[in-house]
Amino acid sequence: MTQHRPTREEALALLHQYNRSDSLLKHAYAVEGVMRYCARKRGADEDEWGVIGLVHDLDYEKFPEQHCSMTRKILEEKGWPESYIRAVVSHGWGICSDVEPESVLEKTLYAVDELTGLITANAMVRPSGSVMDMSVKSVKKKWKSPAFAAGVDRSIIQKGAKMLGIEVGELIEDAINGMREVADEIGLKGTPAEAPGS
Repeated sequence: MTQHRPTREEALALLHQYNRSDSLLKHAYAVEGVMRYCARKRGADEDEWGVIGLVHDLDYEKFPEQHCSMTRKILEEKGWPESYIRAVVSHGWGICSDVEPESVLEKTLYAVDELTGLITANAMVRPSGSVMDMSVKSVKKKWKSPAFAAGVDRSIIQKGAKMLGIEVGELIEDAINGMREVADEIGLKGTPAEAPGS
């Protein structure tokens, strides 16, 4: 099968074919939003980064025990480029994959995957229920409480930031900015404090 450049429409159709869970779909949109933002910031290919972010957990709902390896199989059958497949599989490095993130794209995906979960959890406990009025400081404060979003592996986020050669604070800021752009889709628009009449 000839390899082609996958479109967002194709990625979205695949995502919905394999995922029904509202939280998994919102997670996919959140990661896509952050990946697009980071690509723009670095002058990289926004569509490529976004599409990879969108399908990074493609197999997680139906094949949790084969996470990453089933995604490889599905995307290979669809004729996706190896660079896209490799990037998706690398986000599970050290957990369910032995593919180490090498490119800036791969390192970014690895770093922001867990981080979007922490930011989502933070938004949900805010009075505004929103990412629109969230600060890096508030995320860092929650970060220090191990009981908060206990499922989020902080060490992966730290490792990812180190790979990228940036501070965790900058990574958090990028992730918040990226998630603001898709706040409606991920249900985190909320009612920010600066909204009229709030």
